[in-house]
Amino acid sequence: MTWTTRTSPWEKALRYALMTAVLALTVGPFLWQLSTSLKGGTEDLYTWPPRLLPRHPTLGNYAEVARIVPVWDYALNSVKVAVASVLTNLAGASMAGYALARLRFRGRRAAGLAFVLALLVPLESVIIAQFTLVRELRLNDSLVAVVLPGAVGALNVLLMRNAFAAVPYEMEEAAVVDGANVWQRFTRVALPSVRGTLAVVAIFAFMGAWDDFLWPLIVLSDPRHFTLTVGLNHLHGTFAQDPRLVAAGTVIAVAPLILMFVCLQRYFFRGVGEGAVKG
Repeated sequence: MTWTTRTSPWEKALRYALMTAVLALTVGPFLWQLSTSLKGGTEDLYTWPPRLLPRHPTLGNYAEVARIVPVWDYALNSVKVAVASVLTNLAGASMAGYALARLRFRGRRAAGLAFVLALLVPLESVIIAQFTLVRELRLNDSLVAVVLPGAVGALNVLLMRNAFAAVPYEMEEAAVVDGANVWQRFTRVALPSVRGTLAVVAIFAFMGAWDDFLWPLIVLSDPRHFTLTVGLNHLHGTFAQDPRLVAAGTVIAVAPLILMFVCLQRYFFRGVGEGAVKG
């Protein structure tokens, strides 16, 4: 006997109302910023009721931001930092996660505990030590110094460790029978089985590097090396005179994150079932 439950119209209406409210709270601010960035100088931003669609859309605000601030140079620096962070996290976190999940060595549990404890340490408590180390290495005021502290994130290592641990041992045992060594098992068996988690790590690493503000602000002093977040904030006094420019700068900063998530969302949501045997 099978039991089926029917949802009443009132329950459906309540669910859709809640989903609409959540959507408005999460997407609404970005849509309002996008709308503001497309409004011309003669259009009232504070009219009531608020008007989401601009009467005469224009891209002049983006051109004005580019004229006042070298925003594309800052964006290029942010792209360099974010791409380097993604590559280092994918390589480092995957290898460390595989070692914690599959390899047997003395101190493995202690190493795993160290990564867990690293998540509990706030950035503010170690940032002075990080800056001192970077200065001793003579890397301060460079994009390498911006990338270095987040090259391998502790959270990403634990994510990869859990993904590799979910891969059935039988898959690697078959590779061992065929004569595969550790590196071959890692690259040919383990990595293809955790592509969803790799996408999650890539997104987290890109977002963390792109949105980072405090560390680049401390370690960078030459405006030519400023990332987008630091560069826009450095000239915030200029932007404060016109909310349209603030909105345009915000959209420029957020757009790459949205584009990356759209490209990787298929793998991102597939990461929930990571490690399953594909037949």
